[in-house]
Amino acid sequence: MSQDLGKLLESSGAVLHGHFLLTSGRHSDVYFEKFRVLEQPNVLSALCQEIAQRFASESIDLVIGPTTGGIIIAFEVGRLLEVQARYVETENGEKKLRRGALIEPGARVLVVDEVLTTGTTLREVIDLVDKAGAVVAGVGVLIDRTESPIDFGCPFFAAYRVQAKSYPPDDVPDWLDAIPVTKSGTRVVRG
Repeated sequence: MSQDLGKLLESSGAVLHGHFLLTSGRHSDVYFEKFRVLEQPNVLSALCQEIAQRFASESIDLVIGPTTGGIIIAFEVGRLLEVQARYVETENGEKKLRRGALIEPGARVLVVDEVLTTGTTLREVIDLVDKAGAVVAGVGVLIDRTESPIDFGCPFFAAYRVQAKSYPPDDVPDWLDAIPVTKSGTRVVRG
């Protein structure tokens, strides 16, 4: 199925090639434009179905995801698992549940997001779940682009995995540095 998912991602325009400055501050020649996936329900549903199937036997009580893309994924995976979803927002630089949303202590929670690169956002959501007294039963992402596995202390699943090398800002190879940098869909001006 992952080969079919790869074709779906390519045909959706989600996989871009060039020189990209990632949110983490690292540079890469491959970028996953999550919004090309999120705007196509058939592609998104296929990836979410993979996550839901993986965690169907884990007695999940709640699915939670961060803004922006993670809330759409949480909704769809929650719908497929027939459980509620919660959405994590950033307020004053901190991940929070807002609008009266709660996580019941002891609930088995599946944390979801779109693209995994460094795991920072997922760890912040996991901390929120832990502070609520709930159990992180698993982590599911649409795309895992990590260079080496990340241990979240619970079962992890990616609907699609691709190894995409990234480089720290002070160690960008010459061949990549020769390509104009793109960040979040806008051209970065070099000074």
